[in-house]
Order: sequence, then C-alpha cells, then structure tokens
Amino acid sequence: MAGHRQSFRGGGVIDRCRPWIEAALEYCGGTYAFEDVQERIADGRMQLWPADDACAVTEISVYPRRTILTCVFAGGNMDTLKKMAPAMEAWGRSQGCDGTEIYGRRGWVRALHGLGYRESSVAVRKEL
Repeated sequence: MAGHRQSFRGGGVIDRCRPWIEAALEYCGGTYAFEDVQERIADGRMQLWPADDACAVTEISVYPRRTILTCVFAGGNMDTLKKMAPAMEAWGRSQGCDGTEIYGRRGWVRALHGLGYRESSVAVRKEL
C-alpha cells in the first residue's frame, strides 16, 4: 500500500482511485462530489489510502468526548481493504484517535465481522 500522506494535488494516484471513490459517492446522499473529496485530500482534511486494487478515504472526526478515524469512502477489493485496516487504525492512534468508524452500506457489517467492528447506529435520511 502506498503512503496516505502523499500530496494528491493533481492526477496520478487520485485519478486511478477515482472509479472506487465515485462508486462509493453513489451512497452518500449527494453530500459530496468527487471534486470535494479531491480538494479535502489535497488540503489534508481527508486522507487517501491507495492500494493496487482498492482505496479508502478517511477523515478525523473530533467529537466533544472522542476523536474517531472515520472511513468515509472505500471501494475495490474487499480482501485488500481488510488488510489495509490495521495500518489505518495505527495511523489513527498516532493522530490521537481512540476509535474508528465506517460509513457505508449495511454489507460492511458482514464484511468486517471478525475484525472487531460492530454495528453501532443506522442513518435515516429524508430529502427536504
């Protein structure tokens, strides 16, 4: 896995990961476009975790009582994504995070069974 701390200001790795990110964006309810994610990765608000056949995008979520590494988007080979989790978790710990969470489809619960993740909430959304 390539380092997530690289600068992705133009082309290269982010473009290679674009299909996986855009596929994940289909499930975010229109809250982000690819360009928004690209900008946040470039300025450091989000982190890109690229692999040859998958990628993940994280951000640090600071709550009043916890700091959580949030996996906002992920796509590609599920086995690769599972193998990436320990490195992402270790990096999160090094940044002061005391937990991690993943936003995604319910299938993530089944996919991450056995890795210490559990379902903790369900998002319900209505367009206004």
